[in-house]
Amino acid sequence: MSTERRLDEGLERRRRTMEVLARADEKELAAAWSALGNPPDFTAVRGPETGLVMVRGRIGGGGSPFNLGETSVSRATIRLETGEIGHGHVLGLSRKSAELIALFDALAQRPELAGAVDDLVLRVSDRLADEDAREKRRTAATKVEFFTMVRGDD
Repeated sequence: MSTERRLDEGLERRRRTMEVLARADEKELAAAWSALGNPPDFTAVRGPETGLVMVRGRIGGGGSPFNLGETSVSRATIRLETGEIGHGHVLGLSRKSAELIALFDALAQRPELAGAVDDLVLRVSDRLADEDAREKRRTAATKVEFFTMVRGDD
């Protein structure tokens, strides 16, 4: 396998991991961190801190962009004692979640700890899939079928 392809697969794996972790509950992240037993030491490189970002939209998906509004985002960057750097971003005000996401991002770069991160991502993904299915069932109950009756005056 070419180096470029391995790099692409690694970036896609990291993107998916970060996407799932950003939707994880702070309690899930904290429990997984505690379950590590003897986690490595780390130092904060940036944050955790909270700020605002502009959310942009497009009319019809292809129209001109417009500023929809601002939303709160928390972020953190950490460095493990072994040198790996992790970044965490999460919507909202949870600085602790941003820090934990950054920690798991860094841990995922260590082969001996990547399995623990994969397990966390799988658990969170399963919970999110269950919540999505429950929401689809709930909204399906409100679905209205419209039909047109044809009159006999052709």
